[in-house]
Amino acid sequence: MKKLLTLFLLLGRSVMAVDLKEHAAAHPSGAAAYSFDMAAYREDTRHLPIGVFDSGIGGLTVLEAILSLDVFHNDSLKPGADGKPDFAGERFIYFGDQANMPYGNYSSVGRTDYLRELIVKDAIFLLGRRWFDPISGSFRQDKPPVKAIVIACNTATAYGIEDIRTALKHWGLPVIVVGVVEAGARGVQEAHGEGAVGVLATVGTCASGAYPRAIGQTLGLAGRSIPAVTQQGSANLAGVIEGDPAFKESVAERCGLDARALVTAHLQSGANAPLSTIVLGCTHFPLAQTEIDSAFVKLRSEAAFEGLIAPTLSYVNPAEWTARELFRALASAKLRNHQAQNNAKDSFYISIPNPIRKDLPITAEGALDKVFKYGRLPGDLQREDTVNVPMTPERIPMTTRKLIETKLPQVWQRLGR
Repeated sequence: MKKLLTLFLLLGRSVMAVDLKEHAAAHPSGAAAYSFDMAAYREDTRHLPIGVFDSGIGGLTVLEAILSLDVFHNDSLKPGADGKPDFAGERFIYFGDQANMPYGNYSSVGRTDYLRELIVKDAIFLLGRRWFDPISGSFRQDKPPVKAIVIACNTATAYGIEDIRTALKHWGLPVIVVGVVEAGARGVQEAHGEGAVGVLATVGTCASGAYPRAIGQTLGLAGRSIPAVTQQGSANLAGVIEGDPAFKESVAERCGLDARALVTAHLQSGANAPLSTIVLGCTHFPLAQTEIDSAFVKLRSEAAFEGLIAPTLSYVNPAEWTARELFRALASAKLRNHQAQNNAKDSFYISIPNPIRKDLPITAEGALDKVFKYGRLPGDLQREDTVNVPMTPERIPMTTRKLIETKLPQVWQRLGR
């Protein structure tokens, strides 16, 4: 009992991650669900891929930023483009927890503990070798583990980054963890001048208070004055951007509504400074930056909002700052892979309802029933409601596939290999 209490205090908030930490430690071969091969981390890990995960496909915008980054000299590591992508020698594993998304909804139904369990499971999947082969209907153990984990989901970063770091420390693993919220706050530090900061994000991310907290800490430690921060959570914009048929409005219409709600909230807050910096606090939102900016331009001309929006807005895309943070972290730990491996490919995975389970409530579209999805409790590590399978163009809805093809060319090229 004393040992369990000690483990609980080490984690700080929930028995959930204690269970996962001990469960993984009790299955060091990685053959069991929610475990990984611990022996893989006893050797040099520089050759291993980098893991990136999100609750869906939105995190591919972060992967695109990583693949496109050229702001450092690859040889000297000094700032400055050298005409060569900064991660040219690296390979990547991407995971989108599509079956359990959207993560932003778990907090609104009082299931943050289960959300945090999902987030730690995402990290364990990237650390391990286990995945489900839908062709054979069985699990395989040949996925490479990763040397770094990028939490490309704002909500997952807000609720789970400390759990992941605590678990890695408990396991004694030399794995780097980078999250988009902390990186986004550093982007605010670089981009922000005068005025207030607006955060457009999911409802869950806003409810966590992660961005105001991270922005305050980052600017405070840098000796900067801390600006007023106004948040607006959107329940629909990510789905509209993906082309989800459940949402009937256009991207421009949704951006107009969310921008108006943000400025209205800023007005009601009583803040004196106008909004001058906008954080795109959901991985989907940079895909609609043009529409978001147009919405603010229209609002600026309305008498009710006079003086509340700066003449020029600076936009912070946390994806680019996450890529920069990842490069620095790998360089500092001497974990960069300088040469691409011959025939080495990136891997992409998504989660689907477990086809082995016949008791799962599944919708006509093949998804988990929403009542079931958001009614689950943490701690049951013997059942797998979802399994992780290769993400192929054929498994991506047509609207989403078109979005990746047109907006994320680097990702699309690697996904189609």
